[in-house]
Amino acid sequence: MKRIGIYITMLWMGCCSINAQTLTLTNAIKIAQENSLDAQIARFSFMSKYWQYRSFKAELLPSVNLSGMLGNFNHSVVEARDPETGRVNQVNNNTMTNYLTLSLDQKIAATGGTVSLQSYLYRLDQFDYKEITYNSQPLRISYTQSLRSFNALKWDKKTAPVEYQMAERNYISALQDITIKVTSLFFSVLAAQSDYKQSLTTVEDRERLYEISKSRLNLTTTTRSEVLQMELSLLNARMAVKKNRITLDEAMYDLFSYLRLTDYEHAELMPPYTIPDILINADDVLQKAINNSSHSLEQKLQLLEAQKNLAQAKSSKGIQMTLSSEIGFSQTGNTINSAYSRLKDNEIIGLSLSLPIFDWGVSKGRVKMAQAQLDVVKTQLEQSHLDYMQNLRKKVMQFNIQPIQCRDALRAQEIAVERYEITRKRYEAGGISVTELNTAQQEMESAKAQYIVQLSSFWKDYYALQQATLYNWQSKHDLSVDFESLIK
Repeated sequence: MKRIGIYITMLWMGCCSINAQTLTLTNAIKIAQENSLDAQIARFSFMSKYWQYRSFKAELLPSVNLSGMLGNFNHSVVEARDPETGRVNQVNNNTMTNYLTLSLDQKIAATGGTVSLQSYLYRLDQFDYKEITYNSQPLRISYTQSLRSFNALKWDKKTAPVEYQMAERNYISALQDITIKVTSLFFSVLAAQSDYKQSLTTVEDRERLYEISKSRLNLTTTTRSEVLQMELSLLNARMAVKKNRITLDEAMYDLFSYLRLTDYEHAELMPPYTIPDILINADDVLQKAINNSSHSLEQKLQLLEAQKNLAQAKSSKGIQMTLSSEIGFSQTGNTINSAYSRLKDNEIIGLSLSLPIFDWGVSKGRVKMAQAQLDVVKTQLEQSHLDYMQNLRKKVMQFNIQPIQCRDALRAQEIAVERYEITRKRYEAGGISVTELNTAQQEMESAKAQYIVQLSSFWKDYYALQQATLYNWQSKHDLSVDFESLIK
């Protein structure tokens, strides 16, 4: 219910923004992280890992099991040896067997053995002799232990918590993937929206200036060529409106389709003009990345898997032994009461073994291969870690110049807009040609587009660092998710 409430709240925020014809980047990110298909896939992937880890933890707990066979009827001819003469005879077998075993089993992760507490009851009906036999073992404690064999549960106990911790961090990272994708789609719409608005303004200017140029032609203060050039500029502006409208519609569809919202016909996006003036230290980023991201866990898991393979190869080499022991009570009788009366001791212990005499070096080769693979993994992890650190430093350097780039792009836009206004007024006064006006307009449009590009680069670089470190560098806190609510 809590997740549903969060979803409704975020969806309401998005719908309110759209109904008000505005949508901010922050709201778009919140809606996408709750409503997009990528968000659902991330949740399902995490839940799969969660239940996998939950199942592993259940394996470490005692389990109660009931097994047996009911109504096993056997009417056949079987061999029977006479104990006195040794002669083998073919006799009729007309029996039914039933048995049940109730057991409490516990795996021992440290040793790989299994201890069981069991209760067993067996019944044999021999119809030809009209005889019923019961065999009971009311209490039986058994322990089975493989010696020098590979202990898979011990290694799973090392890797399973790491895998689950990775699943948690990967889920948070997947939400940041969604953030980066939404940011890219959001600024694609902003660029198309800016181009469309500018083309509408240009059409209005060109229509008015075209009328002025025709009036000048009547007064013989301009040439026919100038008028035609202005008319051509007007036609190009009108065509640009239609083209930019199509581009805007496509960008809007891509964004709102990703957000899984349909009512966006009159939506307008508000650019995040406010750029936080932050300077991030590379060492802080490296430390946060090591502490928070899944990079260190991935390396640890790869090393554990290589060590696990080496341990498995070594354990399969040489003598193999299995220790089996059992202690309890048993009795046999013709009735259930007699089968549980005057119980007899029942102790069994044994050691089975196998030793390969000659295997042409197969076992030794497996150990050598596993050792070599472990050395390869260690070298690869070392190089991967160095590359990872270097890549993060590059991201920090790239991000730290973005605020300056944005400020310069904003100033360039202001200059280009002011220059265009001056140039337009000079054209209206007849001081310059259409060519100079068009040049000023192109510079203004280029400056506006460049400013949006710089804004997009800033936020995408920022969210890329946030994803790499799972740390909010504006609010100064680690990114987190309420996994308890997510699981419920």
